Amino acid sequence: MHNRFKRIWIIPVTILLLIGIYYIPPVHDRLAWRFDSLRTQIRYFIKPPDEAVFLPTQQSVIETLVSGTMSALQTPSTPVATSTLQPGVTLKPTVTTTPLPATVMLDGVKYEHQHGRLNYCGPANFSMALTFWGWDGNRDVIGKAVKPSDKDKNVMPYELQDYITDNVPGMTSVVRTGGDIDMLKRLVSEGFPVVVEKGIYELDLNGKYGWMGHYAFVTGYDDVNNQIIYQDTYQPAGAPPGPNRKIEYEKFIEGWRAFDYVFVVVHPVERQNEVMTLLGPLADEVQANRHALSVAQTEAQSLTGIDRFFAWFNAGTSHVALFEYADAAVAYDYAFSLYADLDVNDSVRPYRMMWYQTGPFKAYYYTNRFADVISLADTTLNDTIAEPVLEESLYWRGRAYYMAGKTDLAVKDYRAALKVHPKWIPATQALQDLGLQP
Repeated sequence: MHNRFKRIWIIPVTILLLIGIYYIPPVHDRLAWRFDSLRTQIRYFIKPPDEAVFLPTQQSVIETLVSGTMSALQTPSTPVATSTLQPGVTLKPTVTTTPLPATVMLDGVKYEHQHGRLNYCGPANFSMALTFWGWDGNRDVIGKAVKPSDKDKNVMPYELQDYITDNVPGMTSVVRTGGDIDMLKRLVSEGFPVVVEKGIYELDLNGKYGWMGHYAFVTGYDDVNNQIIYQDTYQPAGAPPGPNRKIEYEKFIEGWRAFDYVFVVVHPVERQNEVMTLLGPLADEVQANRHALSVAQTEAQSLTGIDRFFAWFNAGTSHVALFEYADAAVAYDYAFSLYADLDVNDSVRPYRMMWYQTGPFKAYYYTNRFADVISLADTTLNDTIAEPVLEESLYWRGRAYYMAGKTDLAVKDYRAALKVHPKWIPATQALQDLGLQP
């Protein structure tokens, strides 16, 4: 009897011991992603994220000014692309005294990969952008600041800007949308590498093939073969090595389109005038946003399938950047209708789209469509991801809950956002505005 009692106690003691070993930092770093992957695979098997569809609930007939007249736009009919009275900007090429070299590959790049960390392409790419200029750090130094939790799925460009401002004296950055291949070549040829955010189709850590957002560090180009040269932090089995990877211009643009052609130039403060000169009209943020809108509107009428979805989504994103929230809501409404029409069996739906971009939340929130903010966040948090760990979705749902008079649910979402991203300023401020401690 005594021996039997001892054997019974061995089980809970062993379990506690294993739990303790699991949380030893080196062990946890190696195993955490495996448990996360297993949980995700089970969830995706039961509830495939590709099948998740958001359709606005407050959408009806939307009136908007088009070419000086009032027109009614109603999905699923195709809206006119020029949904704003302000015309797009026609950009003039930057004057250069000499032609650009046919081929450029920058020296001094210190390659970093993202392996051994979850969702670390942001910190790894941003680290390369800084170490190129002599910064003494690495991906983990940045990651601890901008991505303090493994649950955090994405680091946005503005978070890099904030990190540099707060932690890297003498360095600064510029973020713009509406970039193109010629602009990348101009910058790189003058010694300024560029971080871009783009979409890729790849096997993820769970073995599922699909679309995901990914950063790339552009450090060269080759006009002879029409290729961009970039550093890719993700090196799945069977893929080419990450350093100095090459991709055709057209293929690069296809992926870049998913993020409104956004780019980040990290550079020393004393060289800011050089960067602005190279950017030409894109140096002005409003002009850059207006140009990005013009590109999106043109592509929305000329492209098909998933590229058309991205173009309409970009139109909404550019309208948001210009504070044109009603027009943004029109564009996003149509984009989501196109998404719903994508054949889930014949094309891979980009179900992670809202993991990386928050424009629709802003468009619907600032047009008082709080039910749509909540519905979009519910779809994103409950149907496209294994755990509800997207701090931006939680934050915007919280704001919509508050406007709907559900303060208790708003507080719950703000606190959940802080569990994913401790000390995150938007959620912290939201709680403080309610007189609560984070």
